[in-house]
Amino acid sequence: MESNLKQRWYDIDPTMSLAVSLMHDAPSERQIECAKLIIRKAHDFNIHIPQNKLEEAFNYFCKRWYDKDKELADAFQYLKIMPFELQKEVSLEIIEKLEQS
Repeated sequence: MESNLKQRWYDIDPTMSLAVSLMHDAPSERQIECAKLIIRKAHDFNIHIPQNKLEEAFNYFCKRWYDKDKELADAFQYLKIMPFELQKEVSLEIIEKLEQS
């Protein structure tokens, strides 16, 4: 039986899906801590999104939970374009960070 549900980009990997789910359920201050972690990791690996793409992402009709805050929206744009291995590493760090609280 074929599913009618559209798979989200972060659901492709169970580790990333769990990290995003934990972020979703975390208090907003913890979400921002995780967003900063994602952005720092992206910059550490010289991953940059052209400024117009960041503005475009934020100005997009805010229908996703992480679009409520520019820093969260930016972090998810970085996470989305990271190489898979780095996505996995960052996801594991997010899970560890949020399970400690």
